Amino acid sequence: MSLLRLRAALGGPARLGGIPWSVLRNYSSASAKEKARRSPVCERTELLEVLKARVKQLQAGNGPEVTVNKQELSLLGNDKLQDPLRSEVAPGPTEEPPAPWGREKSLSRPSSWAEKLKKEMYIRQLKVERKLSLAASQPTLENQVNAKPKGKVKAKSKTKKSPKIPKTKVAPAWNQSQAGSRSTYTHGKLRVATGKEGVKAQGPQRVQEEKDNNQQKILQQTIQSNLQCFLFLQQPEEAERFLLLYHSSPSKRRLLDVNAYDIVMRSWARKGRVRRVSRIFSLMESVGMRPSLGSFAAALEGLGRSQASPKAVWRCLQQLKNNGFHVDELFQKCLFEEDEKEMVLRAIRIVQPDYQLPPSPSPQTSKSSLLQDFYSKEKTVSYPKLDFSVQELQKRFQQQLEMELNSTVTIESVESTKPLTTQTLKARKLLGTLRSQWHSSILQALQKSKHSMSKLRVAPGYNTLYPYLCLLPDEEYVAIMMQILNTLSPQGESLAVLARELGSKVYNRYITQQKLRSQQLEKVQAVYEGYIHLLAKDSQPDEYLPREYWEKLVAESGFGPSLNLRDCSWPYMLLMRLGMHLLELLVQAVKVPRNILNPRLEPKLIPVLYHIYSFHSSWQVGLIKPHPIFSQIVSDAAETLLTFNSSAIPMLCPPVPWTSPHFGAYILNDTKLMRFVDGAIQHQLLLEQCPPVNLHPVLDALNLLGNCAWKVNQPVLDIIISIFNDKGNEKLDIPPPVSEAPKPPVAPGNSSTWNKSHKHELLLYKKKTAEMHSLRMDALYKLSIANYVRDKVFWFPHNMDFRGRTYPCPPYFNHLGNDVTRAILLFAEGRPLGPKGLDWLKIHLVNLTGLKKKNALQERLEYANEIMEEILDSADHPLTGRKWWMNTDEPWQALACCMEIAKASRSPDPAAYISHFPVHQDGSCNGLQHYAALGRDLIGAISVNLMPCSVPQDVYSAVAQQVEEFRRKDAEQGVKIARVLQGFVSRKVVKQTVMTVVYGVTRYGGRLQMEKRLKEINEFPEEYLWEASHYLVKQVFNGIKEMFSATRDIQHWLTESAKLIAQSGRTVEWVTPLGLPIVQPYYRSRPTVLNCSMQHLSVKSFNSNQKPDTVKQKNAFPPNFIHSLDSTHMMLTALHCLRQGLTFVSVHDCYWTHALTVDIMNQICRQQFVALHSEKILQDLSEFMLEKYCSPGRENRALWQKKLMEQLSNVPKTGDFNLKEVMDSTYFFS
Repeated sequence: MSLLRLRAALGGPARLGGIPWSVLRNYSSASAKEKARRSPVCERTELLEVLKARVKQLQAGNGPEVTVNKQELSLLGNDKLQDPLRSEVAPGPTEEPPAPWGREKSLSRPSSWAEKLKKEMYIRQLKVERKLSLAASQPTLENQVNAKPKGKVKAKSKTKKSPKIPKTKVAPAWNQSQAGSRSTYTHGKLRVATGKEGVKAQGPQRVQEEKDNNQQKILQQTIQSNLQCFLFLQQPEEAERFLLLYHSSPSKRRLLDVNAYDIVMRSWARKGRVRRVSRIFSLMESVGMRPSLGSFAAALEGLGRSQASPKAVWRCLQQLKNNGFHVDELFQKCLFEEDEKEMVLRAIRIVQPDYQLPPSPSPQTSKSSLLQDFYSKEKTVSYPKLDFSVQELQKRFQQQLEMELNSTVTIESVESTKPLTTQTLKARKLLGTLRSQWHSSILQALQKSKHSMSKLRVAPGYNTLYPYLCLLPDEEYVAIMMQILNTLSPQGESLAVLARELGSKVYNRYITQQKLRSQQLEKVQAVYEGYIHLLAKDSQPDEYLPREYWEKLVAESGFGPSLNLRDCSWPYMLLMRLGMHLLELLVQAVKVPRNILNPRLEPKLIPVLYHIYSFHSSWQVGLIKPHPIFSQIVSDAAETLLTFNSSAIPMLCPPVPWTSPHFGAYILNDTKLMRFVDGAIQHQLLLEQCPPVNLHPVLDALNLLGNCAWKVNQPVLDIIISIFNDKGNEKLDIPPPVSEAPKPPVAPGNSSTWNKSHKHELLLYKKKTAEMHSLRMDALYKLSIANYVRDKVFWFPHNMDFRGRTYPCPPYFNHLGNDVTRAILLFAEGRPLGPKGLDWLKIHLVNLTGLKKKNALQERLEYANEIMEEILDSADHPLTGRKWWMNTDEPWQALACCMEIAKASRSPDPAAYISHFPVHQDGSCNGLQHYAALGRDLIGAISVNLMPCSVPQDVYSAVAQQVEEFRRKDAEQGVKIARVLQGFVSRKVVKQTVMTVVYGVTRYGGRLQMEKRLKEINEFPEEYLWEASHYLVKQVFNGIKEMFSATRDIQHWLTESAKLIAQSGRTVEWVTPLGLPIVQPYYRSRPTVLNCSMQHLSVKSFNSNQKPDTVKQKNAFPPNFIHSLDSTHMMLTALHCLRQGLTFVSVHDCYWTHALTVDIMNQICRQQFVALHSEKILQDLSEFMLEKYCSPGRENRALWQKKLMEQLSNVPKTGDFNLKEVMDSTYFFS
């Protein structure tokens, strides 16, 4: 390939924005044969060579420390059979021992129903233990490890030899077959527990144990994911073979828990193979593992399918009883799929013909003191009805189900279509032909890859990626890859992002297939048909909450699968590995003739996708970039269709109510209750450990937010689309197309003669172009989805982040969006304005303008009446009139409000006008409001409108005045910078820093904010920027400390507590007043290297087997704690609004309702704020943390523990502010 063409492929000159050509040379344009011939060293950039050398150096110097982070990677394997047990031949599932349940044994010995196999396993275990004891007794083990610190450790484990300590070469951590030493797998340094050091290791190390347990959980999850695949594929032989690979190795057996054995037993039970089930049961017991309820459920299922003898069933039930279980618990605690429940019941009725399913446990009620009235049965009211009949809701459910079954939705783009030219038609035909060829090529590459993997399975190891490529039909994998190709930006995308997206798409479709296979969908359909009677207008009112009613219907349904799927989530590294494999296939398979647009060139096939490197900050990042030929064809084709995942579209029926952390929102699409960073599992573990009743308030609040029905404001949408297609308007927040970008810089000569400023200009041009493309596509997606649902009623299912803040699940179009998105949303339910509704609309309009923030509500209303002519002109002639609405803070919402006011004021009776318009009430610096209430800080409470005042108090102006006072005094004393700043201290300069102080901004961050604001003032002398910003941030912090003394004390207490907790090796945890458990996910992430043929990918993981990041833990705790309080306040307000029959949604601390009910919502909002802060929030937090981090009665407390106890016990003192004053504060939320 010529240098010129390569430059074109990379989208620029040979030196891209100052990045050396050598960095970009590793593109994937070579053919497969050329790549095979090419030396791997030549394929890497200089930077990668240095890094590789450093890794080798580390491996030589401290091998285990380098490889320990690759445990999960090793477990996943790769295309070259990277397997921890490749040298061990596992016993295959060939023989079928007689079923122990069927033996003619004395009925007085029910616990020995697998005795025969136990004896065999006992003899085998004795041999293993003997070998282990020989290995452990070697006197020079530690010396052998330390003798050659630079040598690479290699694990030598064979089937008939005892495991040995590695001597010379580092293998992946999974290959380290030391004598069962737990620390070998989970610690960075190699340890041998012999002599005195072994005694030391047995000391109380709760923190390390927790980390070990968490890491082991991830590894167990990976093993179980593989076994779940075999179960799904109905391959019990493969599942058993895979299990035995780990069971047969004492050093690896610890990674198996009872769930792994249960999965294999279930796979055999489904086929009614009782002898196979009994064999696995015996294996589990032989290693001292206690069977779970799931183990007995699998055994009984097998007995039920095979119509076993009464004696066999009786023995099994006796052992279940002897293990401390009750038969009823099988149906109360186990999760079932398909007809498993019926089979277990059939087995039980062989010996107990009259046995009946246990009654469902009586529903528990939340005991939260904040919600006693809400859950009180004496005060319940019927759930608000939707304006739809049962039949209409059933029809909408079917439409939503069809959309989710299709996985994707293809919709018309709102971008105006240019007249169809001959060139456009030709390009579309060409693109269609190419896509058909690419589909065939990708399918062929996938099948070839799977075929080669399947051959390797006969070897004594497993390629653990293979089963994941068999879960779906081949056509579905191809469709997923084609979707990625069709949506790839011309600027390219990060390799890691694409890999994650590919892996996630496969996982989501697998979950959908699993729900279909387990017959869960049929049960959801049946329950949903009953559930909509709670919501439909033509059904009897019921005094149930959605969650309660759904649980009631599920309990009444009796048989069938459980609606909560067993946990089958895939570890993050597995998703990435699968995604990388599919991405590599895509890059290799998709090619285009070089001469397709220029017949004069030679007809050679070239790749459509290129793998290049770029720098993001100081990181080198792999990118996948489309060839300019492909981008040109797509551009010429000007296609008018967009394809989205079905979960990106608002729901067409009311969401399935959240009933647990695993179930809710969409019908089929997998949705997590709590959002968290990729690879984190600690949030989900906390939710699972939490008693279900404690989560009820949070689940009920999410269900309320999700049940709000919406529709599109069509007139406003049409105006926005017209401006979008008329080159956009940056002032109105409608991004212009890339064609409107400034022209690239022109410089004489070729690029090699460009000076530094020209290169910088080019870099800025490319950055601006990329930003414009990104913003334009974001707006296109939002407007296209809005246009797709313009004639529909729709819903936004909600979930939350780890702090409890709520978010709509559809990512593009929702009410949390910008001004444009909010302006085109209306409540589907209309309500009359009532006597004060029109006034509230006018006040809301003035709030949106930002013109009268310091004025009383009455003055705002009077101002709205004064400018009524402008309001009506804006409504009638938005694009041709005086355009008053364009000069407001939130122009599009202001325009929508103008139109609503015009309609209402022109109606015969404004009070009877049916309005669908949402009116907002905003908190006044809400974070500081919570701090002032926590500390009962009188001065702070006045500043943030917790105290009643005739006009709204502006905390930013108050701080600016305080800073100006400090500056004046310093200037009088001759401080030079104070004199320079005369006339420059304003509300605008200090606002951002004051706003973010409550969220943990540091002095460094505050100084940068100040510098940015001062730069915006043209008159300010540039040479004093640093000194002035440094001075100002100091004075702002002093001003806040003086005005909000209790706030700073609380913030300091929270920060110091978090610092000491993190330094002890623990993460900061707490529970919100509504019972939601929270953990901060900040760790010193050490990236794991994912070895792939295209590129070694450094993947950051955020697991609690890593040390906490002390700085992030301490800095983030105050803002995260306050966020958890503001989400609690919002949820309390939402639930009590429900009891009053209000429509309610929120954007964090901005609450929305109809104009008619603003006054009621305001009253509830204040009541719940007072109720929340009447709780002993800080004392409860102190007690919780003392119990969690400073266990009582522990001898020889460490110094850090004493210090932490002292810190946590010293709860900040509170001031004299009377919380009940909030009830009469007009501007608390306004």
